[in-house]
Amino acid sequence: MKKKPMAKPEPPELMEELAKKLKPSTDVMQIPLQIEKKQALLFYLKTVVDGDKLQNMIIKPFFEMSSIEHFESYINSLPDKVDIPETNELLIKITQGFVLISIQDRLLLFDIKKLNSDAVQQTVMEGTVHGPQLALSESLETNLNIIRQHYHNPDLTVEIIQLSDKTNRSIAIVYDSHTVNKKVLNQITSKLQQLKEPLVQSSGDLENFLTDKKYNLFPRTLLTERPDRIVYNITGGKVAIFVDGSPNVVIAPVVFFDFMTAMEDNYHTYWVSFFGTVLGYFGLLTCLLLPSFYVVFTSYAPEILRTELALTVTASRVGVPYPSYIEVLFMLIFMELLTEASIRLPKAISAAATTVGGLILGTAATEAALASTVMIIVVAAVAISTFAIPINELSFSLRVLRILLLLFTSLFGLSGLIIGFLGILMHLGNIDSFGEPYFRFFQKNKNEEKKVSNG
Repeated sequence: MKKKPMAKPEPPELMEELAKKLKPSTDVMQIPLQIEKKQALLFYLKTVVDGDKLQNMIIKPFFEMSSIEHFESYINSLPDKVDIPETNELLIKITQGFVLISIQDRLLLFDIKKLNSDAVQQTVMEGTVHGPQLALSESLETNLNIIRQHYHNPDLTVEIIQLSDKTNRSIAIVYDSHTVNKKVLNQITSKLQQLKEPLVQSSGDLENFLTDKKYNLFPRTLLTERPDRIVYNITGGKVAIFVDGSPNVVIAPVVFFDFMTAMEDNYHTYWVSFFGTVLGYFGLLTCLLLPSFYVVFTSYAPEILRTELALTVTASRVGVPYPSYIEVLFMLIFMELLTEASIRLPKAISAAATTVGGLILGTAATEAALASTVMIIVVAAVAISTFAIPINELSFSLRVLRILLLLFTSLFGLSGLIIGFLGILMHLGNIDSFGEPYFRFFQKNKNEEKKVSNG
């Protein structure tokens, strides 16, 4: 559908029309510039425009130029100049930090927005010892600059899409045109263009909206803050989706094993990386299966353990007034409460409060015979193992799955545990991410095995 050409009212009339639509905002500025025979008119929102840049780029040169023709030539040569859109789109541009200039009955539009969120942040969710320590910022332009600096390849393609939500937020689709899966790219682009959500605040919001099935237990996209992980995935033919105002990036498509890959593994020798990978998968199995195994060993099949160990576990439960599955559920719920409290509390007191709360809870539970000492060890091992998973999104899913496995084990014993675990594997084999099978290693391209410089 072709855009209708914008009606051409006189520049002052257009600015008056824009000002009426922006009322009753008090930050609307209409600044006339005049000296001798030179005249110009500025229209912008003071709260979103960089005043220093406006002064040095527009206002100061206006008074220094010898004629209005020289000033107009200078203005036309500036790299921040953009085309004038239709009136409704022009209004959106003004709210984003663009400045409208009227010179000799000509309208010019310039990008002079103020960016208070362009500072690059430290990595928070995915820290490394030897890898890069800086993450992304909340500015789309800054994030794209970071990726360009990490990926010096002419095949790197950036497409900007304007969302139709109430914020008119910008989204950037970044990929390598040589290695990307065109079918996946078209599917992602189509979903973004058809997005009808009223509000998209961050990459996390967008991640949920891109998924067709709203009740997924496993994440179908990967959310990351690390530029090196983004470059690694772009090299492998995947698509990175940046949201203006969000310091995280959505990567698609993904497979299950992407969530078990730590970027730290790329900066160590083979055996050190292999050991870290083994620890990660051991932590995954421990946090998922250990609570259910405790129920199996104490209530259904104690003969699986050695006699000495079985007697030790049984002796630790002397005085506990309810079955083992109630004991496990009770402790898991309180562990989840401590985890949530550590997230919600202010950083200054979260670590101390949750540590003291955990110690007091564990000691009081054992002394009151509400939980066995072995159960305290199991819960501690489960908590530590959960934090060993590289990507938090997967650990959130496992926190739900271990409760479901505990339910199956409580009802059917060892058979329920085996059936529940096989059900999880079957579910993983039956889902996909943008058409790509979820439970397999991502198909590698020829260029994927090339080492990517990180800076």
